[in-house]
Amino acid sequence: MMVSLGGHRDPVRDPARDAFRVAVVCAALLALRACAPPPQEVAVLAPRMLSEVVPPTREYVAFAVSESVDEIARITFGPSGARLERVVPVGMSLIDPDGPHGVAVAPDEAFYYVTTAHGLPGGSLWKFRTRDDEPVGRAVLGPFPATAQVSPDGYFAWVVNFNLHGDLVTSSVSAVETGAMIEVARIPTCTMPHGSRLNAAGTKHYSACMMDDALVEIDTRSFSVARHFFLTRGQEMGMTGSPPVRAAGAHASANAGHDLGGHGMEPPKPGDVSCSPTWAQPSPDGARVWVACNKSSEIVEVDVASWTMTRRIPAGPGVYNLAVTHDGRLLIGTNKRCLLYTSPSPRD
Repeated sequence: MMVSLGGHRDPVRDPARDAFRVAVVCAALLALRACAPPPQEVAVLAPRMLSEVVPPTREYVAFAVSESVDEIARITFGPSGARLERVVPVGMSLIDPDGPHGVAVAPDEAFYYVTTAHGLPGGSLWKFRTRDDEPVGRAVLGPFPATAQVSPDGYFAWVVNFNLHGDLVTSSVSAVETGAMIEVARIPTCTMPHGSRLNAAGTKHYSACMMDDALVEIDTRSFSVARHFFLTRGQEMGMTGSPPVRAAGAHASANAGHDLGGHGMEPPKPGDVSCSPTWAQPSPDGARVWVACNKSSEIVEVDVASWTMTRRIPAGPGVYNLAVTHDGRLLIGTNKRCLLYTSPSPRD
Protein backbone atom coordinates (compact mmCIF):
# COMPACT_ATOMS: atom_id res chain seq x y z
CA MET A 1 0.00 0.00 0.00
CA MET A 2 1.20 3.51 -0.79
CA VAL A 3 -0.19 6.72 0.69
CA SER A 4 0.06 10.28 -0.60
CA LEU A 5 -1.18 13.43 1.08
CA GLY A 6 -2.97 16.15 -0.81
CA GLY A 7 -5.73 18.72 -0.54
CA HIS A 8 -6.03 22.03 1.30
CA ARG A 9 -2.34 22.85 1.30
CA ASP A 10 -0.92 26.35 1.68
CA PRO A 11 2.38 27.64 0.27
CA VAL A 12 3.55 28.01 3.88
CA ARG A 13 4.12 25.19 6.31
CA ASP A 14 1.10 24.19 8.41
CA PRO A 15 2.08 23.51 12.06
CA ALA A 16 -1.16 21.61 12.69
CA ARG A 17 -0.49 19.14 9.90
CA ASP A 18 3.12 18.65 10.98
CA ALA A 19 1.95 18.08 14.53
CA PHE A 20 -0.59 15.52 13.33
CA ARG A 21 2.17 13.59 11.60
CA VAL A 22 4.34 13.75 14.70
CA ALA A 23 1.46 12.42 16.79
CA VAL A 24 0.97 9.47 14.43
CA VAL A 25 4.67 8.63 14.54
CA CYS A 26 4.82 8.90 18.32
CA ALA A 27 1.73 6.76 18.86
CA ALA A 28 3.09 4.04 16.58
CA LEU A 29 6.41 4.02 18.40
CA LEU A 30 4.76 3.66 21.77
CA ALA A 31 2.34 0.97 20.60
CA LEU A 32 4.96 -1.14 18.87
CA ARG A 33 7.62 -1.42 21.52
CA ALA A 34 9.23 -4.43 19.85
CA CYS A 35 9.95 -2.34 16.76
CA ALA A 36 10.66 0.97 18.41
CA PRO A 37 14.02 2.58 19.20
CA PRO A 38 15.60 1.73 22.56
CA PRO A 39 13.31 2.44 25.55
CA GLN A 40 15.50 5.27 26.78
CA GLU A 41 15.21 7.00 23.39
CA VAL A 42 11.43 6.64 23.37
CA ALA A 43 11.28 7.97 26.93
CA VAL A 44 13.09 11.11 25.82
CA LEU A 45 11.28 11.56 22.51
CA ALA A 46 7.68 10.78 23.43
CA PRO A 47 6.99 13.58 25.94
CA ARG A 48 8.64 16.16 23.72
CA MET A 49 6.74 15.04 20.63
CA LEU A 50 3.39 14.81 22.42
CA SER A 51 3.84 18.28 23.89
CA GLU A 52 4.03 19.68 20.35
CA VAL A 53 0.82 18.07 19.14
CA VAL A 54 -1.86 20.53 18.02
CA PRO A 55 -5.15 19.09 16.70
CA PRO A 56 -5.72 19.95 13.03
CA THR A 57 -8.04 22.91 12.54
CA ARG A 58 -9.26 21.93 9.07
CA GLU A 59 -9.61 18.90 6.87
CA TYR A 60 -7.01 17.24 4.66
CA VAL A 61 -7.19 14.52 2.04
CA ALA A 62 -5.02 11.42 1.66
CA PHE A 63 -5.03 8.79 -1.09
CA ALA A 64 -4.09 5.17 -0.39
CA VAL A 65 -3.88 2.43 -3.03
CA SER A 66 -4.37 -1.31 -2.52
CA GLU A 67 -2.48 -3.63 -4.87
CA SER A 68 -4.56 -6.72 -4.22
CA VAL A 69 -8.03 -5.31 -4.96
CA ASP A 70 -7.32 -2.55 -7.54
CA GLU A 71 -8.75 0.24 -5.42
CA ILE A 72 -7.88 3.80 -4.43
CA ALA A 73 -9.15 4.94 -1.05
CA ARG A 74 -9.85 8.65 -0.62
CA ILE A 75 -9.46 9.46 3.09
CA THR A 76 -10.31 12.73 4.84
CA PHE A 77 -8.86 13.62 8.23
CA GLY A 78 -9.24 16.70 10.38
CA PRO A 79 -10.58 18.00 13.70
CA SER A 80 -13.17 15.22 13.96
CA GLY A 81 -10.79 12.40 13.04
CA ALA A 82 -10.35 10.37 9.85
CA ARG A 83 -13.01 8.89 7.58
CA LEU A 84 -13.16 7.02 4.30
CA GLU A 85 -14.79 9.29 1.72
CA ARG A 86 -14.97 6.88 -1.19
CA VAL A 87 -13.28 3.98 -2.93
CA VAL A 88 -12.26 4.44 -6.57
CA PRO A 89 -11.55 1.46 -8.86
CA VAL A 90 -8.45 1.49 -11.05
CA GLY A 91 -7.21 -0.87 -13.77
CA MET A 92 -8.47 -2.63 -16.88
CA SER A 93 -8.26 -6.39 -16.31
CA LEU A 94 -11.38 -8.25 -15.19
CA ILE A 95 -9.59 -11.49 -14.33
CA ASP A 96 -6.26 -10.44 -12.80
CA PRO A 97 -5.27 -7.56 -10.49
CA ASP A 98 -3.64 -4.61 -12.24
CA GLY A 99 -1.85 -3.93 -8.96
CA PRO A 100 -1.90 -0.19 -8.12
CA HIS A 101 1.41 0.53 -6.47
CA GLY A 102 2.29 4.22 -6.28
CA VAL A 103 0.25 7.41 -5.90
CA ALA A 104 1.35 11.03 -6.34
CA VAL A 105 -0.55 14.32 -6.13
CA ALA A 106 0.13 17.23 -8.50
CA PRO A 107 1.47 20.41 -6.86
CA ASP A 108 -1.74 22.31 -7.70
CA GLU A 109 -3.80 19.33 -6.45
CA ALA A 110 -6.03 19.37 -9.52
CA PHE A 111 -4.98 15.83 -10.44
CA TYR A 112 -3.44 12.77 -8.85
CA TYR A 113 -1.58 9.90 -10.48
CA VAL A 114 -1.57 6.17 -9.76
CA THR A 115 0.77 3.50 -11.13
CA THR A 116 -0.52 0.02 -11.93
CA ALA A 117 2.19 -2.62 -12.04
CA HIS A 118 0.75 -5.25 -14.37
CA GLY A 119 -0.08 -5.08 -18.05
CA LEU A 120 0.82 -6.20 -21.54
CA PRO A 121 3.55 -5.39 -22.31
CA GLY A 122 4.04 -2.96 -19.40
CA GLY A 123 2.16 -1.32 -16.57
CA SER A 124 0.54 2.10 -16.61
CA LEU A 125 0.40 5.53 -15.05
CA TRP A 126 -3.21 6.71 -14.56
CA LYS A 127 -4.29 10.34 -14.22
CA PHE A 128 -7.34 11.15 -12.07
CA ARG A 129 -9.17 14.44 -11.63
CA THR A 130 -9.16 15.27 -7.93
CA ARG A 131 -12.54 16.97 -7.68
CA ASP A 132 -14.53 13.92 -8.81
CA ASP A 133 -11.96 11.05 -8.96
CA GLU A 134 -12.59 10.52 -12.67
CA PRO A 135 -9.80 8.93 -14.77
CA VAL A 136 -8.78 11.38 -17.49
CA GLY A 137 -5.60 9.87 -18.93
CA ARG A 138 -3.25 6.89 -19.02
CA ALA A 139 0.28 6.24 -20.24
CA VAL A 140 1.73 2.75 -20.79
CA LEU A 141 5.20 2.48 -19.25
CA GLY A 142 7.76 -0.25 -18.59
CA PRO A 143 7.59 -3.44 -16.51
CA PHE A 144 6.02 -2.94 -13.06
CA PRO A 145 5.81 0.86 -12.69
CA ALA A 146 6.06 1.52 -8.96
CA THR A 147 6.96 4.69 -7.05
CA ALA A 148 6.04 8.02 -8.67
CA GLN A 149 6.45 11.72 -8.02
CA VAL A 150 5.25 14.79 -9.91
CA SER A 151 7.77 17.55 -10.60
CA PRO A 152 7.37 20.85 -8.70
CA ASP A 153 6.12 22.59 -11.85
CA GLY A 154 3.58 19.81 -12.46
CA TYR A 155 4.74 19.17 -16.04
CA PHE A 156 6.29 15.73 -15.56
CA ALA A 157 5.63 12.59 -13.54
CA TRP A 158 8.72 10.51 -12.77
CA VAL A 159 8.12 6.77 -12.37
CA VAL A 160 10.51 3.90 -11.65
CA ASN A 161 9.92 0.71 -13.64
CA PHE A 162 10.63 -1.72 -10.82
CA ASN A 163 10.42 -4.90 -12.93
CA LEU A 164 9.70 -7.06 -9.87
CA HIS A 165 8.71 -10.21 -11.75
CA GLY A 166 11.02 -9.97 -14.76
CA ASP A 167 14.60 -11.04 -15.43
CA LEU A 168 17.30 -9.43 -13.32
CA VAL A 169 18.39 -7.00 -16.01
CA THR A 170 18.79 -3.24 -16.19
CA SER A 171 15.43 -1.46 -15.96
CA SER A 172 14.52 2.21 -16.24
CA VAL A 173 12.88 5.41 -15.02
CA SER A 174 10.05 6.91 -17.11
CA ALA A 175 9.38 10.62 -17.51
CA VAL A 176 5.75 11.31 -18.46
CA GLU A 177 4.43 14.65 -19.74
CA THR A 178 1.35 15.04 -17.56
CA GLY A 179 -0.74 17.21 -19.90
CA ALA A 180 -1.06 14.73 -22.75
CA MET A 181 0.09 11.73 -20.66
CA ILE A 182 2.91 10.85 -23.05
CA GLU A 183 6.07 9.06 -21.98
CA VAL A 184 8.77 11.40 -23.29
CA ALA A 185 11.78 9.47 -21.96
CA ARG A 186 12.61 6.03 -20.61
CA ILE A 187 16.03 6.31 -18.99
CA PRO A 188 18.00 3.07 -18.37
CA THR A 189 19.30 3.05 -14.80
CA CYS A 190 19.83 -0.23 -12.93
CA THR A 191 18.28 -3.49 -11.74
CA MET A 192 14.96 -3.12 -9.89
CA PRO A 193 14.87 0.67 -9.35
CA HIS A 194 12.58 1.84 -6.56
CA GLY A 195 11.76 4.93 -4.49
CA SER A 196 11.29 7.70 -7.10
CA ARG A 197 11.99 11.10 -5.52
CA LEU A 198 12.94 14.59 -6.77
CA ASN A 199 14.82 17.33 -4.99
CA ALA A 200 12.84 20.45 -4.11
CA ALA A 201 14.08 22.30 -7.19
CA GLY A 202 13.04 19.45 -9.48
CA THR A 203 16.48 19.39 -11.10
CA LYS A 204 17.61 15.99 -9.78
CA HIS A 205 15.80 12.67 -9.54
CA TYR A 206 16.90 9.93 -7.17
CA SER A 207 16.07 6.23 -7.08
CA ALA A 208 17.52 3.18 -5.34
CA CYS A 209 18.75 0.08 -7.16
CA MET A 210 17.55 -2.86 -5.10
CA MET A 211 19.72 -5.47 -6.85
CA ASP A 212 22.76 -3.31 -7.59
CA ASP A 213 23.23 -1.82 -4.10
CA ALA A 214 23.33 1.64 -5.61
CA LEU A 215 21.75 5.08 -5.58
CA VAL A 216 21.17 6.71 -8.98
CA GLU A 217 20.94 10.45 -9.70
CA ILE A 218 19.26 11.65 -12.92
CA ASP A 219 19.70 15.15 -14.35
CA THR A 220 16.06 16.01 -15.15
CA ARG A 221 17.08 18.72 -17.61
CA SER A 222 18.95 16.31 -19.87
CA PHE A 223 16.92 13.16 -19.06
CA SER A 224 20.14 11.25 -18.40
CA VAL A 225 21.91 9.55 -15.50
CA ALA A 226 24.44 11.92 -13.94
CA ARG A 227 25.96 9.85 -11.11
CA HIS A 228 25.58 6.70 -9.05
CA PHE A 229 26.71 5.73 -5.57
CA PHE A 230 27.53 2.21 -4.33
CA LEU A 231 26.04 1.52 -0.89
CA THR A 232 27.54 -1.84 0.17
CA ARG A 233 29.18 -1.51 3.59
CA GLY A 234 32.92 -1.11 3.24
CA GLN A 235 32.65 -0.45 -0.51
CA GLU A 236 30.89 2.94 -0.49
CA MET A 237 31.87 4.94 -3.55
CA GLY A 238 30.41 7.67 -5.73
CA MET A 239 30.97 7.63 -9.50
CA THR A 240 29.80 9.49 -12.58
CA GLY A 241 27.40 8.02 -15.12
CA SER A 242 25.24 4.91 -14.83
CA PRO A 243 25.99 1.77 -12.81
CA PRO A 244 27.67 -1.00 -14.84
CA VAL A 245 25.30 -3.13 -16.90
CA ARG A 246 25.48 -6.80 -16.00
CA ALA A 247 24.17 -9.85 -17.78
CA ALA A 248 21.04 -11.52 -16.43
CA GLY A 249 22.99 -14.61 -15.45
CA ALA A 250 25.51 -12.57 -13.48
CA HIS A 251 22.72 -10.91 -11.54
CA ALA A 252 21.05 -14.22 -10.80
CA SER A 253 24.28 -15.64 -9.42
CA ALA A 254 25.32 -12.56 -7.45
CA ASN A 255 21.88 -12.03 -5.94
CA ALA A 256 20.90 -15.62 -5.24
CA GLY A 257 20.31 -14.72 -1.59
CA HIS A 258 18.07 -11.72 -2.27
CA ASP A 259 14.46 -11.92 -1.17
CA LEU A 260 12.67 -11.51 -4.50
CA GLY A 261 9.35 -13.06 -3.56
CA GLY A 262 9.07 -11.45 -0.15
CA HIS A 263 10.28 -8.09 -1.53
CA GLY A 264 12.50 -7.29 1.43
CA MET A 265 10.96 -9.49 4.13
CA GLU A 266 13.99 -11.72 4.77
CA PRO A 267 16.66 -10.58 7.26
CA PRO A 268 20.30 -10.69 6.11
CA LYS A 269 22.32 -13.86 6.49
CA PRO A 270 25.43 -13.82 8.71
CA GLY A 271 28.26 -11.95 7.03
CA ASP A 272 26.02 -10.25 4.46
CA VAL A 273 27.07 -6.57 4.22
CA SER A 274 24.81 -5.62 1.30
CA CYS A 275 22.31 -2.78 1.53
CA SER A 276 19.46 -3.83 -0.80
CA PRO A 277 18.20 -0.22 -1.04
CA THR A 278 14.50 0.45 -1.50
CA TRP A 279 14.08 4.23 -1.18
CA ALA A 280 15.90 7.52 -1.74
CA GLN A 281 14.77 10.72 -0.03
CA PRO A 282 16.45 14.11 -0.67
CA SER A 283 16.63 16.59 2.20
CA PRO A 284 14.44 19.72 1.94
CA ASP A 285 17.46 21.84 0.97
CA GLY A 286 18.75 19.24 -1.50
CA ALA A 287 22.14 19.03 0.23
CA ARG A 288 21.77 15.38 1.27
CA VAL A 289 20.06 12.19 0.14
CA TRP A 290 18.99 9.49 2.58
CA VAL A 291 18.82 5.92 1.30
CA ALA A 292 16.91 3.11 3.04
CA CYS A 293 19.02 -0.05 3.25
CA ASN A 294 16.28 -2.66 3.63
CA LYS A 295 18.62 -5.58 4.21
CA SER A 296 21.03 -4.02 6.71
CA SER A 297 18.30 -1.97 8.46
CA GLU A 298 20.25 1.26 8.09
CA ILE A 299 19.79 4.65 6.45
CA VAL A 300 22.80 5.85 4.45
CA GLU A 301 23.29 9.61 4.23
CA VAL A 302 25.02 10.89 1.09
CA ASP A 303 26.34 14.43 0.70
CA VAL A 304 25.21 15.67 -2.72
CA ALA A 305 27.98 18.22 -3.31
CA SER A 306 30.92 15.90 -2.56
CA TRP A 307 29.01 12.71 -3.52
CA THR A 308 30.38 10.92 -0.48
CA MET A 309 28.79 9.04 2.41
CA THR A 310 28.60 11.08 5.61
CA ARG A 311 27.14 8.45 7.94
CA ARG A 312 25.04 5.31 8.44
CA ILE A 313 22.01 5.73 10.70
CA PRO A 314 20.69 2.61 12.49
CA ALA A 315 16.99 2.10 11.71
CA GLY A 316 14.21 -0.39 12.39
CA PRO A 317 14.11 -3.93 10.96
CA GLY A 318 13.85 -3.81 7.15
CA VAL A 319 13.56 -0.04 6.76
CA TYR A 320 11.79 0.49 3.43
CA ASN A 321 10.07 3.83 2.68
CA LEU A 322 11.37 7.25 3.74
CA ALA A 323 9.88 10.72 4.11
CA VAL A 324 11.15 13.92 5.69
CA THR A 325 9.13 16.71 7.25
CA HIS A 326 9.13 20.07 5.47
CA ASP A 327 11.31 21.68 8.14
CA GLY A 328 13.80 18.79 8.05
CA ARG A 329 13.34 17.97 11.75
CA LEU A 330 12.12 14.40 11.31
CA LEU A 331 13.14 11.63 8.93
CA ILE A 332 10.45 8.94 8.98
CA GLY A 333 10.83 5.37 7.73
CA THR A 334 8.45 2.46 7.42
CA ASN A 335 9.94 -0.91 8.33
CA LYS A 336 9.06 -3.89 6.15
CA ARG A 337 9.92 -6.39 8.87
CA CYS A 338 8.15 -4.34 11.53
CA LEU A 339 6.29 -1.05 11.06
CA LEU A 340 7.73 2.35 11.82
CA TYR A 341 10.86 4.17 12.93
CA THR A 342 11.64 7.86 13.28
CA SER A 343 15.02 9.51 13.51
CA PRO A 344 14.60 12.48 15.89
CA SER A 345 16.57 14.84 13.68
CA PRO A 346 18.46 14.05 10.48
CA ARG A 347 20.46 17.21 11.16
CA ASP A 348 22.08 15.74 14.30
